[in-house]
Amino acid sequence: MRPWIALLALALALPPLGTALAAPEPIREFDSPAQEDRYNALLEDLRCLVCQNESLAGSRADLAQDLRDEVYQKLVEEGKSDEAVVDYLVDRYGEFVLYRPPVQPATYLLWFGPFALLLIGAGIWLAVSRGRQRADPGDLSPDERERAARLLGTDSDKDSSQ
Repeated sequence: MRPWIALLALALALPPLGTALAAPEPIREFDSPAQEDRYNALLEDLRCLVCQNESLAGSRADLAQDLRDEVYQKLVEEGKSDEAVVDYLVDRYGEFVLYRPPVQPATYLLWFGPFALLLIGAGIWLAVSRGRQRADPGDLSPDERERAARLLGTDSDKDSSQ
């Protein structure tokens, strides 16, 4: 039984060691703080193609490191504009690299789908709640009570006295 505990402890200890041994992020030099801010803003706006739910700034994947290198090279070393860097990456990797894809016919479902589903859900909720209001019979009239009692085979006089 003790070897299993040792193996479990080892298995739980190894993954954090892997991240500690990962290659450190290279130190990047910028001409100005504004240029560094532009670089960091671009990394936040671009998606890691491996992780898919992380920005390039937060991803530890090797491909994300390569993309950060490309962004640095285009932005700082070649002096290109933010738009030129984004256009280059979109041409090379497709619009999936953008965290906020542009609104165009191909992305209408992405942008407007959640709102459409919300409206459909609200419409269904309203229809169901109004249907329940209409279906509430309320109190029965004396004639309806008598008929119900006859159908159920009970004495209507006993029911009305209660």
